[in-house]
Amino acid sequence: MTRSRLDRPGGAVTHPRLDHLVYAVPDLAAGVAEFAERTGISPAPGGSHPGGTANHLVRFGPSSYLEIIGPDPAATVRPRAFGLETLAEPRLAAWAVRPDDLDTSVRRAREQGYDPGDVQPLSRRTPAGELLEWRLTRREDPAEVVPVPFLIDWGATRHPADSDLPLVSLIAFSAAHPRSEALRRDLAALGVRLDVADGPAPALRAVIGTPRGDVILR
Repeated sequence: MTRSRLDRPGGAVTHPRLDHLVYAVPDLAAGVAEFAERTGISPAPGGSHPGGTANHLVRFGPSSYLEIIGPDPAATVRPRAFGLETLAEPRLAAWAVRPDDLDTSVRRAREQGYDPGDVQPLSRRTPAGELLEWRLTRREDPAEVVPVPFLIDWGATRHPADSDLPLVSLIAFSAAHPRSEALRRDLAALGVRLDVADGPAPALRAVIGTPRGDVILR
């Protein structure tokens, strides 16, 4: 396995640009229960989004985390985000990076031939009632797995990982794509580093360290 180019201070994997990985599940309660069974870690409820999704979280460190996202059980319409409208089984669907200046990063990426999409505001409330607000890039992409990250800016909001979320370690993170060189160009336009291999279909792969050993998410 090729390891992603992430720093490993003290054995903990961190990266100044990685914000979070998105693990999409068709049923949130079942997906969280399966994750807990595989890892020995029970993800913490994160809250509900206006778009009909809800999430649970575990952190990799003080500035990055894993988001387990699925349809909000209280919502009446199945959401489209991350392919949830037709999702049949859990998958590592997307990831986010946090640039120093989101708007500048969007402009520079477009100048280099990659359009990250428009910047839009989003928000959710935590189970404790705290309002979290952020901005991110949104791009129409029908792919089930999107190996090019979206960009996110938390502004004045406290980062979700800067809390007492359950802790796991991110050991490795990589992507595969049938057009790997094109993917590398898109990543370079965003100033993002990631190990990329040739593969039959777009795919993301993460190895996380847990009390029950290393667990692969893909």
